[in-house]
Amino acid sequence: MASFQKRGKSWQYTVSRYVDGVYKPIRKSGFRTKREAEREARKVEAMLDSGVNYDFRNEVFHEYFKTWYELTKRNLAEITLSNYRRTYDLIKKHFRYMTLGNITTLDYQKFINKIGETRALETISKTHTHIRTAVRTAINDGYISRDFTKNIELNYVNPARSNEEKYLNYEDSIILLNKIKDKIKRNEARLTHYLILLGLTTGLRFGELVGLTRNDFDFDNETLNIDKTWGYYKDAPEGFGETKNKQSIRRISVDEYTLNAFKDYFEKTEIEEENKHELVFFNKADSKYKVISNSYANRVLGNLLRTLSIVPIISMHGLRHTHASLLLYRKDISVNYISERLGHGSVTTTLRKYAHVIRELREEDEASSKEVISELFEKDFESPDKD
Repeated sequence: MASFQKRGKSWQYTVSRYVDGVYKPIRKSGFRTKREAEREARKVEAMLDSGVNYDFRNEVFHEYFKTWYELTKRNLAEITLSNYRRTYDLIKKHFRYMTLGNITTLDYQKFINKIGETRALETISKTHTHIRTAVRTAINDGYISRDFTKNIELNYVNPARSNEEKYLNYEDSIILLNKIKDKIKRNEARLTHYLILLGLTTGLRFGELVGLTRNDFDFDNETLNIDKTWGYYKDAPEGFGETKNKQSIRRISVDEYTLNAFKDYFEKTEIEEENKHELVFFNKADSKYKVISNSYANRVLGNLLRTLSIVPIISMHGLRHTHASLLLYRKDISVNYISERLGHGSVTTTLRKYAHVIRELREEDEASSKEVISELFEKDFESPDKD
Protein backbone atom coordinates (compact mmCIF):
# COMPACT_ATOMS: atom_id res chain seq x y z
CA MET A 1 0.00 0.00 0.00
CA ALA A 2 1.46 3.33 -1.03
CA SER A 3 0.84 6.79 0.38
CA PHE A 4 1.78 10.14 -1.09
CA GLN A 5 2.83 13.43 0.43
CA LYS A 6 3.56 16.80 -1.08
CA ARG A 7 6.82 18.29 0.17
CA GLY A 8 7.28 21.84 -0.95
CA LYS A 9 6.92 21.81 -4.74
CA SER A 10 7.56 18.08 -5.20
CA TRP A 11 5.86 14.79 -4.29
CA GLN A 12 7.07 11.81 -2.29
CA TYR A 13 5.74 8.26 -2.19
CA THR A 14 5.95 5.79 0.72
CA VAL A 15 5.50 2.09 0.02
CA SER A 16 4.84 -0.09 3.06
CA ARG A 17 7.29 -2.95 3.49
CA TYR A 18 8.24 -5.38 6.24
CA VAL A 19 11.63 -7.11 6.39
CA ASP A 20 11.84 -9.98 8.89
CA GLY A 21 8.88 -8.54 10.74
CA VAL A 22 10.38 -5.06 10.95
CA TYR A 23 8.66 -2.13 9.24
CA LYS A 24 11.06 -0.68 6.65
CA PRO A 25 9.10 1.51 4.24
CA ILE A 26 10.49 2.53 0.87
CA ARG A 27 10.37 6.27 0.27
CA LYS A 28 11.39 8.41 -2.63
CA SER A 29 10.84 12.09 -3.26
CA GLY A 30 11.54 14.69 -5.93
CA PHE A 31 8.61 13.94 -8.29
CA ARG A 32 7.17 16.95 -10.09
CA THR A 33 3.60 15.63 -9.98
CA LYS A 34 1.62 13.19 -7.88
CA ARG A 35 0.98 11.11 -11.00
CA GLU A 36 4.73 10.59 -11.51
CA ALA A 37 5.06 9.49 -7.87
CA GLU A 38 2.13 7.09 -8.25
CA ARG A 39 3.59 5.59 -11.42
CA GLU A 40 6.97 4.94 -9.74
CA ALA A 41 5.30 3.57 -6.59
CA ARG A 42 3.32 1.04 -8.64
CA LYS A 43 6.58 -0.26 -10.14
CA VAL A 44 8.09 -0.72 -6.69
CA GLU A 45 4.94 -2.48 -5.42
CA ALA A 46 5.00 -4.78 -8.45
CA MET A 47 8.63 -5.72 -7.72
CA LEU A 48 7.85 -6.43 -4.08
CA ASP A 49 4.77 -8.52 -5.02
CA SER A 50 6.89 -10.61 -7.36
CA GLY A 51 9.45 -11.26 -4.64
CA VAL A 52 12.13 -8.96 -6.05
CA ASN A 53 14.02 -7.05 -3.35
CA TYR A 54 14.03 -3.30 -3.94
CA ASP A 55 17.60 -2.16 -4.50
CA PHE A 56 18.27 1.02 -2.53
CA ARG A 57 21.68 1.26 -4.16
CA ASN A 58 19.85 2.88 -7.04
CA GLU A 59 18.38 5.58 -4.78
CA VAL A 60 19.66 9.06 -5.67
CA PHE A 61 21.98 10.04 -2.83
CA HIS A 62 20.54 13.45 -2.05
CA GLU A 63 17.01 12.01 -2.02
CA TYR A 64 18.04 9.30 0.42
CA PHE A 65 19.75 11.85 2.67
CA LYS A 66 16.66 14.06 2.69
CA THR A 67 14.41 11.14 3.57
CA TRP A 68 16.83 10.09 6.30
CA TYR A 69 17.08 13.42 8.11
CA GLU A 70 13.38 14.24 7.76
CA LEU A 71 12.55 10.94 9.47
CA THR A 72 15.29 10.78 12.10
CA LYS A 73 15.84 14.45 12.97
CA ARG A 74 12.26 15.69 13.15
CA ASN A 75 12.47 16.55 16.86
CA LEU A 76 15.43 18.88 16.48
CA ALA A 77 15.06 22.63 16.97
CA GLU A 78 14.62 24.54 13.72
CA ILE A 79 17.99 26.26 14.11
CA THR A 80 19.73 22.85 14.25
CA LEU A 81 17.59 21.31 11.52
CA SER A 82 18.67 24.09 9.16
CA ASN A 83 22.23 22.68 9.33
CA TYR A 84 20.97 19.39 7.85
CA ARG A 85 19.21 21.30 5.08
CA ARG A 86 22.48 23.03 4.22
CA THR A 87 24.21 19.64 4.04
CA TYR A 88 21.43 18.39 1.76
CA ASP A 89 21.91 21.39 -0.54
CA LEU A 90 25.65 20.68 -0.75
CA ILE A 91 25.03 17.00 -1.58
CA LYS A 92 22.46 17.83 -4.24
CA LYS A 93 24.71 20.43 -5.87
CA HIS A 94 27.82 18.24 -5.97
CA PHE A 95 26.55 14.68 -6.50
CA ARG A 96 23.49 15.65 -8.55
CA TYR A 97 21.88 12.35 -9.59
CA MET A 98 24.60 9.95 -8.43
CA THR A 99 23.06 6.98 -6.64
CA LEU A 100 23.80 5.77 -3.14
CA GLY A 101 25.45 2.55 -4.34
CA ASN A 102 27.67 4.13 -6.98
CA ILE A 103 29.55 6.70 -4.89
CA THR A 104 33.16 5.73 -4.21
CA THR A 105 35.52 6.89 -1.50
CA LEU A 106 37.36 8.98 -4.08
CA ASP A 107 34.09 10.61 -5.17
CA TYR A 108 33.38 11.53 -1.59
CA GLN A 109 36.93 12.78 -0.97
CA LYS A 110 36.59 15.08 -4.00
CA PHE A 111 33.37 16.42 -2.44
CA ILE A 112 35.10 17.14 0.88
CA ASN A 113 38.03 18.80 -0.89
CA LYS A 114 35.68 20.96 -2.96
CA ILE A 115 33.60 22.31 -0.09
CA GLY A 116 36.79 22.69 1.96
CA GLU A 117 38.09 25.28 -0.49
CA THR A 118 35.77 27.94 0.93
CA ARG A 119 34.78 26.64 4.35
CA ALA A 120 36.33 26.27 7.78
CA LEU A 121 37.24 22.96 9.41
CA GLU A 122 34.34 23.17 11.86
CA THR A 123 31.84 23.39 8.99
CA ILE A 124 33.53 20.57 7.05
CA SER A 125 33.52 18.36 10.12
CA LYS A 126 29.82 18.99 10.81
CA THR A 127 28.86 18.24 7.19
CA HIS A 128 30.94 15.05 7.20
CA THR A 129 29.30 13.89 10.45
CA HIS A 130 25.82 14.38 8.99
CA ILE A 131 26.62 12.39 5.87
CA ARG A 132 28.54 9.64 7.62
CA THR A 133 25.66 9.03 10.04
CA ALA A 134 23.22 8.74 7.14
CA VAL A 135 25.53 6.36 5.25
CA ARG A 136 25.95 4.15 8.32
CA THR A 137 22.17 3.95 8.60
CA ALA A 138 22.02 2.78 4.99
CA ILE A 139 24.66 0.13 5.77
CA ASN A 140 22.84 -1.05 8.90
CA ASP A 141 19.61 -1.39 6.90
CA GLY A 142 21.41 -3.45 4.25
CA TYR A 143 20.94 -0.92 1.46
CA ILE A 144 24.67 -0.70 0.76
CA SER A 145 27.62 -2.74 2.02
CA ARG A 146 30.47 -0.24 1.78
CA ASP A 147 31.12 2.92 3.84
CA PHE A 148 32.47 5.42 1.33
CA THR A 149 32.89 8.03 4.10
CA LYS A 150 35.49 5.96 5.97
CA ASN A 151 39.17 7.06 6.13
CA ILE A 152 38.46 10.48 4.65
CA GLU A 153 40.82 13.42 5.10
CA LEU A 154 39.03 16.62 6.11
CA ASN A 155 41.02 18.95 3.88
CA TYR A 156 40.29 22.65 4.00
CA VAL A 157 41.86 25.90 2.82
CA ASN A 158 40.05 28.37 5.05
CA PRO A 159 40.87 27.13 8.57
CA ALA A 160 38.65 28.16 11.44
CA ARG A 161 40.24 30.45 13.93
CA SER A 162 41.43 28.44 16.90
CA ASN A 163 39.45 28.72 20.10
CA GLU A 164 42.36 30.64 21.62
CA GLU A 165 41.61 33.47 19.17
CA LYS A 166 37.88 33.59 19.82
CA TYR A 167 37.74 35.04 23.31
CA LEU A 168 39.06 37.92 25.40
CA ASN A 169 41.40 37.37 28.31
CA TYR A 170 40.60 38.45 31.87
CA GLU A 171 42.24 41.89 31.65
CA ASP A 172 40.66 42.79 28.29
CA SER A 173 37.27 41.66 29.55
CA ILE A 174 37.57 44.13 32.43
CA ILE A 175 38.59 46.93 30.03
CA LEU A 176 35.57 46.25 27.81
CA LEU A 177 33.19 46.10 30.78
CA ASN A 178 34.52 49.35 32.18
CA LYS A 179 34.00 51.04 28.81
CA ILE A 180 30.36 49.93 28.71
CA LYS A 181 29.85 50.93 32.35
CA ASP A 182 31.22 54.37 31.55
CA LYS A 183 28.82 54.74 28.61
CA ILE A 184 25.88 53.71 30.79
CA LYS A 185 26.94 56.13 33.53
CA ARG A 186 27.16 59.00 31.03
CA ASN A 187 23.82 58.03 29.41
CA GLU A 188 25.70 57.42 26.15
CA ALA A 189 24.93 53.70 25.94
CA ARG A 190 22.82 52.50 23.04
CA LEU A 191 20.70 49.38 23.12
CA THR A 192 23.49 47.45 21.38
CA HIS A 193 25.84 48.24 24.27
CA TYR A 194 23.37 46.60 26.64
CA LEU A 195 23.31 43.60 24.30
CA ILE A 196 27.10 43.34 24.45
CA LEU A 197 27.04 43.68 28.25
CA LEU A 198 24.55 40.82 28.61
CA GLY A 199 26.39 38.62 26.12
CA LEU A 200 29.59 38.93 28.13
CA THR A 201 28.05 38.48 31.60
CA THR A 202 25.73 35.56 30.74
CA GLY A 203 27.31 33.71 27.77
CA LEU A 204 23.97 33.43 25.96
CA ARG A 205 23.83 32.52 22.29
CA PHE A 206 22.83 35.39 20.00
CA GLY A 207 19.43 33.87 19.20
CA GLU A 208 18.77 33.52 22.94
CA LEU A 209 19.78 37.12 23.59
CA VAL A 210 17.48 38.66 20.99
CA GLY A 211 14.69 36.29 22.06
CA LEU A 212 14.58 37.75 25.58
CA THR A 213 11.52 39.64 26.74
CA ARG A 214 11.26 41.94 29.74
CA ASN A 215 9.37 39.23 31.60
CA ASP A 216 12.43 36.97 31.39
CA PHE A 217 14.25 39.20 33.89
CA ASP A 218 13.51 38.20 37.49
CA PHE A 219 14.99 41.08 39.47
CA ASP A 220 13.78 39.75 42.83
CA ASN A 221 15.55 36.40 42.45
CA GLU A 222 18.43 37.81 40.37
CA THR A 223 17.91 35.32 37.55
CA LEU A 224 17.28 35.26 33.82
CA ASN A 225 14.92 32.83 32.10
CA ILE A 226 15.98 31.30 28.78
CA ASP A 227 13.33 29.18 27.07
CA LYS A 228 13.15 30.45 23.48
CA THR A 229 15.06 32.07 20.65
CA TRP A 230 14.21 34.65 18.00
CA GLY A 231 14.71 34.23 14.26
CA TYR A 232 17.42 36.69 13.30
CA TYR A 233 18.72 35.20 10.01
CA LYS A 234 17.37 33.95 6.69
CA ASP A 235 16.85 30.24 7.42
CA ALA A 236 15.52 30.70 10.95
CA PRO A 237 11.80 30.48 11.77
CA GLU A 238 10.05 33.83 11.88
CA GLY A 239 9.58 35.21 15.37
CA PHE A 240 10.02 32.99 18.42
CA GLY A 241 11.65 29.59 17.97
CA GLU A 242 12.85 26.68 20.06
CA THR A 243 16.15 26.59 21.90
CA LYS A 244 19.01 24.56 20.42
CA ASN A 245 18.25 21.59 22.68
CA LYS A 246 16.23 20.81 25.79
CA GLN A 247 19.25 21.54 28.01
CA SER A 248 19.23 25.08 26.64
CA ILE A 249 15.98 25.76 28.48
CA ARG A 250 17.39 27.07 31.73
CA ARG A 251 17.35 29.75 34.41
CA ILE A 252 20.70 31.33 35.26
CA SER A 253 21.91 33.73 37.93
CA VAL A 254 22.97 37.22 36.83
CA ASP A 255 25.36 39.60 38.57
CA GLU A 256 24.04 42.62 40.45
CA TYR A 257 25.49 45.28 38.15
CA THR A 258 24.02 43.80 34.96
CA LEU A 259 20.59 43.37 36.55
CA ASN A 260 20.55 46.93 37.87
CA ALA A 261 21.64 48.27 34.48
CA PHE A 262 18.70 46.60 32.77
CA LYS A 263 16.27 47.49 35.56
CA ASP A 264 17.18 51.17 35.17
CA TYR A 265 16.95 50.89 31.38
CA PHE A 266 13.47 49.36 31.55
CA GLU A 267 12.27 52.01 33.97
CA LYS A 268 13.35 54.92 31.78
CA THR A 269 12.45 53.36 28.39
CA GLU A 270 8.89 52.88 27.22
CA ILE A 271 7.90 49.82 25.20
CA GLU A 272 7.18 50.73 21.61
CA GLU A 273 3.65 50.06 20.41
CA GLU A 274 4.88 47.73 17.64
CA ASN A 275 6.84 45.67 20.19
CA LYS A 276 3.89 43.48 21.15
CA HIS A 277 6.12 40.74 22.62
CA GLU A 278 8.08 43.24 24.76
CA LEU A 279 11.34 42.09 23.23
CA VAL A 280 14.31 43.60 25.06
CA PHE A 281 16.36 44.12 21.90
CA PHE A 282 13.53 45.14 19.59
CA ASN A 283 14.63 47.17 16.57
CA LYS A 284 12.11 47.96 13.86
CA ALA A 285 14.27 50.47 11.98
CA ASP A 286 17.52 48.71 11.07
CA SER A 287 16.56 45.05 10.79
CA LYS A 288 13.83 43.18 8.91
CA TYR A 289 13.82 40.67 11.77
CA LYS A 290 12.66 43.38 14.22
CA VAL A 291 15.65 42.88 16.52
CA ILE A 292 19.23 44.12 16.56
CA SER A 293 21.00 42.26 13.76
CA ASN A 294 23.99 40.06 14.41
CA SER A 295 26.08 41.90 11.82
CA TYR A 296 25.35 45.30 13.36
CA ALA A 297 26.11 44.04 16.87
CA ASN A 298 29.42 42.60 15.63
CA ARG A 299 30.26 45.94 14.03
CA VAL A 300 29.58 47.90 17.24
CA LEU A 301 31.57 45.38 19.30
CA GLY A 302 34.44 45.49 16.82
CA ASN A 303 34.56 49.29 16.92
CA LEU A 304 34.62 49.22 20.71
CA LEU A 305 37.53 46.78 20.77
CA ARG A 306 39.49 48.82 18.22
CA THR A 307 38.93 52.00 20.25
CA LEU A 308 40.29 50.17 23.30
CA SER A 309 43.21 48.65 21.29
CA ILE A 310 42.05 45.16 22.22
CA VAL A 311 43.02 42.23 20.01
CA PRO A 312 41.78 39.89 18.75
CA ILE A 313 38.61 41.50 17.41
CA ILE A 314 35.96 38.98 18.40
CA SER A 315 32.32 38.57 17.41
CA MET A 316 29.22 38.43 19.59
CA HIS A 317 29.66 34.65 19.72
CA GLY A 318 33.17 35.33 20.96
CA LEU A 319 31.58 36.90 24.05
CA ARG A 320 30.05 33.49 24.79
CA HIS A 321 33.50 31.89 24.57
CA THR A 322 34.88 34.68 26.77
CA HIS A 323 32.22 34.07 29.43
CA ALA A 324 32.89 30.33 29.44
CA SER A 325 36.66 30.79 29.63
CA LEU A 326 36.42 33.24 32.53
CA LEU A 327 34.38 30.71 34.50
CA LEU A 328 36.68 27.81 33.64
CA TYR A 329 39.72 29.70 34.90
CA ARG A 330 37.98 29.89 38.27
CA LYS A 331 38.83 26.39 39.43
CA ASP A 332 36.21 26.46 42.17
CA ILE A 333 33.43 26.47 39.55
CA SER A 334 32.62 22.99 38.27
CA VAL A 335 32.53 22.08 34.61
CA ASN A 336 29.09 20.57 35.21
CA TYR A 337 27.71 23.94 36.31
CA ILE A 338 29.36 25.77 33.42
CA SER A 339 27.87 23.26 30.97
CA GLU A 340 24.39 23.80 32.44
CA ARG A 341 24.81 27.58 32.43
CA LEU A 342 25.80 27.60 28.76
CA GLY A 343 22.95 25.29 27.80
CA HIS A 344 25.22 22.64 26.29
CA GLY A 345 23.72 19.30 25.39
CA SER A 346 26.23 17.52 27.64
CA VAL A 347 29.41 18.09 29.64
CA THR A 348 31.24 16.38 26.79
CA THR A 349 30.35 19.32 24.55
CA THR A 350 31.84 21.75 27.07
CA LEU A 351 35.03 19.72 27.43
CA ARG A 352 35.42 19.51 23.65
CA LYS A 353 34.74 23.18 22.92
CA TYR A 354 37.05 24.45 25.66
CA ALA A 355 39.74 21.78 25.56
CA HIS A 356 42.38 24.51 25.11
CA VAL A 357 41.47 26.11 28.45
CA ILE A 358 41.24 22.78 30.25
CA ARG A 359 44.59 21.72 28.79
CA GLU A 360 46.18 24.94 30.06
CA LEU A 361 44.66 24.47 33.51
CA ARG A 362 45.87 20.86 33.57
CA GLU A 363 49.42 22.03 32.95
CA GLU A 364 49.08 24.40 35.92
CA ASP A 365 47.70 21.54 38.04
CA GLU A 366 50.64 19.33 37.10
CA ALA A 367 53.07 22.02 38.21
CA SER A 368 51.14 22.50 41.45
CA SER A 369 51.10 18.77 42.16
CA LYS A 370 54.89 18.67 41.86
CA GLU A 371 55.15 21.55 44.32
CA VAL A 372 52.94 19.73 46.83
CA ILE A 373 55.09 16.59 46.69
CA SER A 374 58.32 18.59 46.79
CA GLU A 375 57.15 20.35 49.94
CA LEU A 376 56.87 16.97 51.65
CA PHE A 377 60.61 16.51 51.32
CA GLU A 378 61.28 19.97 52.73
CA LYS A 379 59.40 19.29 55.96
CA ASP A 380 61.41 18.00 58.89
CA PHE A 381 59.21 16.37 61.47
CA GLU A 382 60.60 14.06 64.10
CA SER A 383 59.23 10.56 64.06
CA PRO A 384 57.80 9.28 67.35
CA ASP A 385 60.06 6.78 69.00
CA LYS A 386 58.90 3.23 68.93
CA ASP A 387 59.82 0.72 71.58
